[in-house]
Amino acid sequence: MRKLAFVLAGLLTVLVPTAIGYRIGKGHWPLVSSSTMVDGAPMPQPDPMSTASRRVLYWRDPDGKPAYAASPTKTADGRDFVAVYDHEEPPLRGDAPAASETTMSEAPSSGERKIKFYRNPMGLPDTSPEPKKDWMGMDYIPVYEGEEEEDGSTVKVSLDKIQRAGVKSEPAELRKLARPVSAPGVAKIDERTLREITLRADAYIEKLYVAEMGKHVKAGEPLFRIYSPDIVKAEVDYKTAMRATAGQSRSDAEKDLQGAAMRLENLGVPESVIKALNASKSAMPMKIDWPSPVSGVVIDKKVIEGQKVSAGAMLYQIADLSSIWVIADVAEQDIGPIKVGAPATAVFRAFPNEKFEGKVTFILHELAMQTRTAKVRIEIANPDHRIRHDMYADVTIDSGSGDDQRLVVPVSAVLDTGTRQVVLVDKGEGRFEPRPVKLGFRGDGYVEVTEGLAAGDNVVTSANFLIDAESNLKAALKGFTADAPSPAGATPMTDPMAAPMSEPMTPMEGSGTDKPMTETAPKTMPDKMSAPPMADQPMSEPPMSDPMKPVNGSAEVKP
Repeated sequence: MRKLAFVLAGLLTVLVPTAIGYRIGKGHWPLVSSSTMVDGAPMPQPDPMSTASRRVLYWRDPDGKPAYAASPTKTADGRDFVAVYDHEEPPLRGDAPAASETTMSEAPSSGERKIKFYRNPMGLPDTSPEPKKDWMGMDYIPVYEGEEEEDGSTVKVSLDKIQRAGVKSEPAELRKLARPVSAPGVAKIDERTLREITLRADAYIEKLYVAEMGKHVKAGEPLFRIYSPDIVKAEVDYKTAMRATAGQSRSDAEKDLQGAAMRLENLGVPESVIKALNASKSAMPMKIDWPSPVSGVVIDKKVIEGQKVSAGAMLYQIADLSSIWVIADVAEQDIGPIKVGAPATAVFRAFPNEKFEGKVTFILHELAMQTRTAKVRIEIANPDHRIRHDMYADVTIDSGSGDDQRLVVPVSAVLDTGTRQVVLVDKGEGRFEPRPVKLGFRGDGYVEVTEGLAAGDNVVTSANFLIDAESNLKAALKGFTADAPSPAGATPMTDPMAAPMSEPMTPMEGSGTDKPMTETAPKTMPDKMSAPPMADQPMSEPPMSDPMKPVNGSAEVKP
């Protein structure tokens, strides 16, 4: 029994170091039965070349924070960034598959698209009939039949970047463009309702029924009582013509009556007074209560009781304030799109929380020379007479309400450099095309596009700075290659990172280096240091070999 124990101990002493050495050399334990056979069938082994063939695009933060790096790095707490491989990045249409997938894939079926050629991944004007890589190791992108050929104007951005940047697109659409025009305004009386009260004959004011300004009067309400000799004489003639029918023919009597009535009308005697003369058979009145011809507010009064007034003198001025005018001073650059009939809104400073609706009724045909503004008249209803004339108002005119629909895009979609306006057209799957456009009117957060777009084109409205930066980089690379064309017959550079060879040094004109130098350096320096004397021989350019070796014919300088 003791002998068997010694034998087992010896076997263990031999097998244990052997197993440990195999594990260190192979990297795994020799468990053939459990790792290679599953239910009697061989288990597929991982392809050691699959990991090696994958290409690392970038490294990201292990916690998912928006932190990225182009090379392996660590977080602040010492953890490694996670590598993101090419197959993990969302692919774009037209991207070349990985090399391992290309070699392992089967022949394309008859229903698959046919590749026409491969283009440079950086947008450079370089194509290839077969797959290849550029000098940075990036795969060329295939272009399929029926696919829009890239002319260098399309920019591609990965879908991951688009999502992180928050890129949004909206279609260009036809709509009425609201273009509000703001201007200051002043309330004025409707001049069409102004009425002056005058007499056509000299008279005396016996009594005033309306003795103050601002009083509201109605049509037919008496304003004052007058005595006028001329009017009384015309009344007497009228009464006489009515009674003088005996001894005259009927036609002659009617002519006399019509003439007397005409004289009363020419003197401006109210119609109510003439009807009273026809109805009354008694003595005619010597004094007349003069009625108001219109309803309105007395805005001016020039008469007092007992005053003698001359024919044609203004006694009252009455205006109807149920409709008010607002005269807006519109700037010269805003007057073009405003039309008669456009809706307008006025906010008076006396009523800051109320809006009064109206419409444009007239545009003055001239500008004020000093202010370069045009007068625009807006009519607003004022039934309760709250709006007083000469009130200040802030006017907003909708100058685009009556126009046809226009092709518009959001204002944020336009990249304006001052001399050039560009929008980014979203073609889908991360492809964007910078397209120059011509703009028209602006308003309500939109701008009209008169040229460069069609209805339904998707344009980028937010985070377009990212795509614009990609486009500028692409244009810069294209300009770099265009500015430095390779000469015909030149040998391509094998190492793209190698520095170019420098040109041999040539002596400057007048420097005298092409002649041997005869002057020698002074034997001693004026200060503490001294240098060995220079040999009287021509100076030659030192070789470009080892900078630590002394030049031929010169002494090695030692500290």
